[in-house]
Amino acid sequence: MIKNISNKDKKDWEEFISNKEKLVDKDINYTKKNVIKIKTIDLHGYTLDNANKTIEKFIKNSFLECVNKIIVVTGKGLHSTNEKDPYVSKDLSILKYSVPDFIFKNNDLMKIIHEIQDAKIKDGGEGAFYILLKKNKIIK
Repeated sequence: MIKNISNKDKKDWEEFISNKEKLVDKDINYTKKNVIKIKTIDLHGYTLDNANKTIEKFIKNSFLECVNKIIVVTGKGLHSTNEKDPYVSKDLSILKYSVPDFIFKNNDLMKIIHEIQDAKIKDGGEGAFYILLKKNKIIK
């Protein structure tokens, strides 16, 4: 099928091609999207002292890397062997309680933490929690 192209259409086409102005790409969404960087750490099997040292380093490094959210998996403490020791508190011996307690008491960490929240079921539920970090004002 051959159609006749009018002189006006030819002229419009030539003007369009010769125009140096760039057209807006309507397929690109120009709204600023918040990019959320998330890191996860699993502390299953760590001793209390080792878990605290590890989480402190992990939080500081994540802040330097401009991470927004950390998912900390501690487990529910169901398999903790600390219950066999009568001199250790059953409530504070497992990582589920002691790691957040360590973080709250660490002033250096709390300066870079915006909020600590319970994790959703998909991220570990009762055996995990979120750390929301403040924005790192130092730009790499």
